[in-house]
Amino acid sequence: SKKKGLSFEEKRARMMEIFFETKDVFQLKDLEKIAPKEKGITSMSVKEILQSLVDDGMVDTDRIGTSNYFWAFPSKALHARKRKLEELESQFAESNQKKEALQKSIEKSKIGREDTAERTALLEELAALRQKKEQLKAEIDKYRECDPDVVEEMRQTNQVAKEAANRWTDNIFSIKSWAKRKFGFEESRIDKGFGIPEDLDYID
Repeated sequence: SKKKGLSFEEKRARMMEIFFETKDVFQLKDLEKIAPKEKGITSMSVKEILQSLVDDGMVDTDRIGTSNYFWAFPSKALHARKRKLEELESQFAESNQKKEALQKSIEKSKIGREDTAERTALLEELAALRQKKEQLKAEIDKYRECDPDVVEEMRQTNQVAKEAANRWTDNIFSIKSWAKRKFGFEESRIDKGFGIPEDLDYID
């Protein structure tokens, strides 16, 4: 069977291993020889991988004379990942605050009144927040192979956001139940009227 190639993130992780294991300084031409032999990274992709790590602040570079040199030490990489973690946690906190505000709005809308426009807006907000959550999860996954401890902390934060989203979904189901009792609407009519997707469900 055909051997599956390395993903971009796997190549990044293996490139970082070269720096961490050797604690040495390299030129591009050195890495183009070492990476294929020791880490299975094709020489043609070394420059792109290296530049992405420089752009993310994971690898340092400096020009000495006519040559560019590259290096990276575990302490700096850990600091960069912790800084990224703090940014992600801040975004999670902001999303959670917004969800709480939306939950309060939903509770107010249940008190003997119909407000289709407001509920439609809230559903759109929920969809946007879920999309943001997926983006943040993808961002977190980029760092999975670099620092398991930091990733575990991020996953716990992600769990909090997931539980908040499920509480929000629970509120939508409560509203549907209330509307059926209050006005005798069929569930399909409620879904259609408020733009609620038929497959709306809790996040596993």
